[in-house]
Amino acid sequence: MQTVLITGGTGLIGKALTKHLIARGYKVIVLTRQKKLSAEIEYAEWNIQNQTIDIAAIQKSDYIIHLAGAGVMDKRWTEAYKKEIVDSRTKSSELLVTTLKNNSNSVKAIISASAIGWYGPDTIPGSYFNEDYKADKSFLGETCRLWEQSIEPVEQLGKRLVKLRTGIVLSNDGGAFVEFKKSLQFGVAAILGSGKQMISWIHIDDLCKLYIAAIENENLRGSYNAVTPEPVSNKQLIIALAKKIKGRFFIPIHAPAFMLKIILGEQSIEVLKSTTVSCNKIRQTGFVFLYPTLESALTELCKK
Repeated sequence: MQTVLITGGTGLIGKALTKHLIARGYKVIVLTRQKKLSAEIEYAEWNIQNQTIDIAAIQKSDYIIHLAGAGVMDKRWTEAYKKEIVDSRTKSSELLVTTLKNNSNSVKAIISASAIGWYGPDTIPGSYFNEDYKADKSFLGETCRLWEQSIEPVEQLGKRLVKLRTGIVLSNDGGAFVEFKKSLQFGVAAILGSGKQMISWIHIDDLCKLYIAAIENENLRGSYNAVTPEPVSNKQLIIALAKKIKGRFFIPIHAPAFMLKIILGEQSIEVLKSTTVSCNKIRQTGFVFLYPTLESALTELCKK
């Protein structure tokens, strides 16, 4: 039984991934600020601010999945919270790198989260961003650049590194998908802005499958876009979801861009941004999506 250490294991992706790993026969250790008791999961303590970590947990691990980071949309983007978004990612990476460097261990690979915030807005209709594009100069683009850069020194320690640039995750347990569903309780399909902005998304089960592939396929290294082959517009997604949940009994309403800018401030840039991202690189490795189309993903998510 091989052991996987997860940072950020109590978040949306971490919880789902833990279940998938255990079902596949892995032992899971979750790094957390406060130890918990669990029959299935081992918890170990770390403190990013104080740069302390349970070294024994690292030494027990065969793989590290690095998900830690403050939620990008959890709070309004004040200067203080923007700093927290960056620091929570880079300083946690630095703690892992330092610990691996200074202590004997048998960690074979690190799989680190990143995001398609790396890319800027679409500029050419019908064109897709691939992994060769440079990081955008925006706040999220710079955040992703610093995030990836902070974990890259593990390669100098002889560790295989995979970075997964994740799109919008569709899950019933949290994140954007739950927000999309809220207005439908009242029969309203809330389309954001013009609704023409493209969304590059992935079903939570496919994302978990991708993390496991990054562990098990030793040929995977470097950056990969964790998105499905079928990006859709915000309007397409919202209307398709409304039809699944409400049939014909809903009213499509556009939330004006100016209103979103007032409510969300700088965050509205990301809500209204169109980013069309390619998954060709990961598909060329032989990875097969469980839910490659929006129809297949919504059918699975809406049956629960």
